[in-house]
Amino acid sequence: MTPEELSAALVRILNALASDGRVSVEIPETVRVERPKNREHGDWATNIALQLGKKAGMNPRAFAQLVADELAKEPGVSKVDIAGPGFINISLDAAAAGELAKAIVEAGAAYGTNDTLAGHKINMEFVSANPTGPLHIGHTRWAALGDAIVRVLRASGAEVSAEYYINDAGNQMNTFALSIYNRLHGLPVQEGGYPGEYIQELADAIAADHPEVKGLTEEAAIPVLRQFGYELQMADIKKTLADFGVSFDTYFSESTLHESGAIESSVERLREQGHVFDQEGAVWLRTTTFGDDKDRVMIRANGEPTYFAADAAYYLNKKDRGFPEKMYLLGADHHGYVGRLKAIAAAAGDDPEFNIEILIGQLMSVNGARLSKRAGNIIELRDLIDWLGSDALRYSLERVPADSPITVDPELLKKASNDNPVFYIQYAHARSRQAARQAEARGVDRSVFDASLLTDPTENELLAALGQFPSVVAGAAASREPHRVARHIEAVASAYHSWYAACRITPVGEDAVEPVHNTRLWLNDAATQVIANGLDLLGVSAPEKM
Repeated sequence: MTPEELSAALVRILNALASDGRVSVEIPETVRVERPKNREHGDWATNIALQLGKKAGMNPRAFAQLVADELAKEPGVSKVDIAGPGFINISLDAAAAGELAKAIVEAGAAYGTNDTLAGHKINMEFVSANPTGPLHIGHTRWAALGDAIVRVLRASGAEVSAEYYINDAGNQMNTFALSIYNRLHGLPVQEGGYPGEYIQELADAIAADHPEVKGLTEEAAIPVLRQFGYELQMADIKKTLADFGVSFDTYFSESTLHESGAIESSVERLREQGHVFDQEGAVWLRTTTFGDDKDRVMIRANGEPTYFAADAAYYLNKKDRGFPEKMYLLGADHHGYVGRLKAIAAAAGDDPEFNIEILIGQLMSVNGARLSKRAGNIIELRDLIDWLGSDALRYSLERVPADSPITVDPELLKKASNDNPVFYIQYAHARSRQAARQAEARGVDRSVFDASLLTDPTENELLAALGQFPSVVAGAAASREPHRVARHIEAVASAYHSWYAACRITPVGEDAVEPVHNTRLWLNDAATQVIANGLDLLGVSAPEKM
């Protein structure tokens, strides 16, 4: 019996009690079951009687007794106890508990997916680095976390579009182009320009592909170099992200907002809502109405739009594209954006508590990381990947809550030991695959499954950890905290290693293969599947061998 099946049984019992008139209360669609902290209290527990008892006008313990009496009749349930003010503790018989192993293997990659966020359509924006240089350490954590959040949201039924906002408007692009122009002509980069060696690399690449550019005047060359440089740098950014296992559904160009008239249109749309006013020759959005600390200028007195105007136009563009929910993953230095972005949502007629969500993460550092030779004054993401590997880097960032600062220890990540969390997880997967290969060589297959044979305490612990995986994924999605998945598969790996040491999958010596061996292979492969599914949600590989 899986936790989902137990939850469904509880819902069915509650609806039956309501239909019989024994309780009078609105029955929820799902009932949460959890592992009790003390395993002596049973396999699973629920506090549903505490939630519904008083609403039904009953003592929670009395409510719990009604549920317990019916639940005890369910096949596979060996005992139901009531504890404290109304907790219901549930014990399963060995066969019912062990059936989970077969269910996981048969579900395969789908095990852990759920529909708790079905119906949600979300635009998730993250990274969004300027296209004037390579991705660096400041983008690394948000790339890993953003991608993992997208994965757990999708695994929980949400429709999610991952989006990268390209800041390709404004004077920075001309500064970028002029830097390339100077390098193209063997001149030093201008004051305030981009001095990294990557600028010389861009200049050399453009000269090789478009030699005619070198003969243009500075005035004529700047727009050409801006476009060519932009294309080359974005290609580098996309390649780095791909090497980091991060993909986007949409790369949205800020310049299109300016070229299409979307900024001017957004100003008028918000004016029609009654939130735009003119003062001192400038156009303002009255964001203080919605809790912002000050009103914001949209169009300067000289007629130039502000970054805030582009933010407003971009928000409305997402709304027009049919995304009710817009999520932004921002760095620790962007706390000031929360109020203004929520004010934009409110001014646009949306609910800032539902239609927009802003996640703020803390900074990261890497001990011993070196400044990029290409960029000079930054630590490049590509260098971190080459140094530490995508798997180790991603996992080390994703197993820590986003709101906690983190210092990555390269020496630890390079260790092939259990002290290294990513090694510990991947080794558990590789070990389980090796066990399956050894079983096949000894003639052990999955032709027999008898769940009642999974009686060892370590098997109970492993099954318990495997059974919790779907609820962990759902919780990670609801809270936007992929570190929950990482920490749980560490627990699965720990339970697997303990089980592997205690229980044999293959017979001793020349002994015959017995049903217990076949059944344990199912459990082994179930652990393999859960670890692989968890690693996939984190964008980390599950190696066959180590």
